[in-house]
Amino acid sequence: MRAPSRHRYSFVLASLAASRQRGFTLLEVMLVLLLMGLAAGYVIFNAFSTDPSEQLEREARRLQVVIDMASDYAVLNQQQLGIYIDQENRTYSFMQLSDEDEWQFIEGNTLYEPVTLTEPFFFTLNLDDLPWQTEDRLFDREMFDSSLSVNEQDIEIGEEEAPPPPPQILIMSSGEITPFSLVFHYEPEFTNDLPAYYVLNCQDLPPLELLGPLERPEWD
Repeated sequence: MRAPSRHRYSFVLASLAASRQRGFTLLEVMLVLLLMGLAAGYVIFNAFSTDPSEQLEREARRLQVVIDMASDYAVLNQQQLGIYIDQENRTYSFMQLSDEDEWQFIEGNTLYEPVTLTEPFFFTLNLDDLPWQTEDRLFDREMFDSSLSVNEQDIEIGEEEAPPPPPQILIMSSGEITPFSLVFHYEPEFTNDLPAYYVLNCQDLPPLELLGPLERPEWD
């Protein structure tokens, strides 16, 4: 049998090299672009979904994650932090206790910037008579009201600018957090959408618990 000539081997090698150098065909490029477009569309759909229940969940989950991170920060840096919940304006803000024992809003940190819920969402804060509270609970709210001046009755307003309101939720350097239940509401009035609720619970220590979607708040 006659062995292949050196010229034929050279032709095959040259063909393979040319195939590698020519890159993708137009069809392959179009296929890749199509897949990239579908993937981008999926991400955009999930990020900007028009489902109010999903949007409400993102609002609640964001606060859940940031509070967990703030708790770690407070422990590592031995700082007292807090959260002020402005229910009327649907806004929450993170605060810190200064060296002069004065509460100040945290500035210059995008993670702890004030957040306002988008309409038509709102929330309600519950600090009392929580279903899991017992007489031997870890967090003593009255003690912390006294030591950290979070009781609004102790605020004296003089000629100087009034200090910011104290936080209702404390994030302690010991790792403890004020027990609370924060309900995120979606209650449509002029659409056929069903109402939705998410409940963010804290029982003394992180991690926080997020429940939902619920058909109604737990205490109804």
